[in-house]
Amino acid sequence: MTSKVKGIISAVSAAVMTAALSVTAFAEDGGGLGGSVVATGLKNLLNDASTILLGLAAVVGTVCIVYFCIRRSAADEMDRKKWDNRIITAVVSTIGAVVATSLLTVITGYFGGGT
Repeated sequence: MTSKVKGIISAVSAAVMTAALSVTAFAEDGGGLGGSVVATGLKNLLNDASTILLGLAAVVGTVCIVYFCIRRSAADEMDRKKWDNRIITAVVSTIGAVVATSLLTVITGYFGGGT
């Protein structure tokens, strides 16, 4: 993997962990933070963002895969291998994005009781 991809993966991982830790910190009912406007608003924001990102990841991933398949069908034998690698990368990235956004939904679902 290139350093650019590793940097993006690190940034996304850091953002997800920060969000999860923030929700965890605000979900504590013992200190009164669980029912506060900030905690409720953060939980709702994360739920809305994960829903939007889930749909966006699926649509963008599908469009990229279809585009790569079309380009692969018009490529010669040497370029076909490159397009195969791009298709595999797009499929794996789409699956990773869907799993990450679903995980964020699951994590925020544990906090705050009901919405």
